[in-house]
Amino acid sequence: PLADRVSHTHAREFTYDVLERLYRLQRAADGAFEVVQDVDRLRETLRSQTVAAIPHLEGAAAVAADLSNLDFLYQAGIRSIGLTWSRPNQFGTGVPFAYPRSPDIGPGLTDEGLHLVDACNDRGILIDLAHLNEQGFWDVADRSDAPLVVSHSAVHNICRSTRNLTDEQLDAIAETGGVVGISFCTENLHPSGDQDVCLPMETIVDHFAYIVDHIGVEHVAIGSDFDGATVPNVIGDVAGLSNLVEALANRGFGDGDLERITHENWLRVLDATWN
Repeated sequence: PLADRVSHTHAREFTYDVLERLYRLQRAADGAFEVVQDVDRLRETLRSQTVAAIPHLEGAAAVAADLSNLDFLYQAGIRSIGLTWSRPNQFGTGVPFAYPRSPDIGPGLTDEGLHLVDACNDRGILIDLAHLNEQGFWDVADRSDAPLVVSHSAVHNICRSTRNLTDEQLDAIAETGGVVGISFCTENLHPSGDQDVCLPMETIVDHFAYIVDHIGVEHVAIGSDFDGATVPNVIGDVAGLSNLVEALANRGFGDGDLERITHENWLRVLDATWN
């Protein structure tokens, strides 16, 4: 079943607290960690030893239904908003965690959700479609003038999880110049939907290769989900990303492809959206 709805008041207070902590961390890091709000500065951090962070909401429950605090959140650095997590909120319906099942599980965006899409477009906030059900995905596709972005998902034709994307959704993402970040959540990668930490690297690479073959290398990126999923042992944590890059190279991806997958595709969609 879908997770329980959380109150806007609780979500708002929690989000404000986390943002306060984020900026205290930036201050204490003395230049080693920075909250970034534009792509030029993000590129500069990639050329330095500075760790960059982009504040993101996974589920928009912290946004007031009348959008009265959206400008405050924008000023606080929020540059990316996932409309739902896997629960309903005032803006739309998420997908439950289920296998094997279609992501087409119910109604799409509410009127408030459609207005949030417009407001994000106006302000240059990236709209993340991860965890949103299929009808909600199509509602955003019909409404938004920005690239369609799914920060962490995988291929439904390989693993028939509700969290994964159908070929039709992949086509729509490509048509807008968008991108899919591949999740490292084992049950969304394994063809049998198993939560198996011994999942081989080749299965993870299969999801990248499928999207490249279907819509092109410019539309796939690393999505991870380190803080919200059971991650295969072959990656483990951020230090294991080099293992993934090596496996992609062994599958035949060249240096230019790897640059796109590891960072350039993200930079492109952020640049197109934030500006």
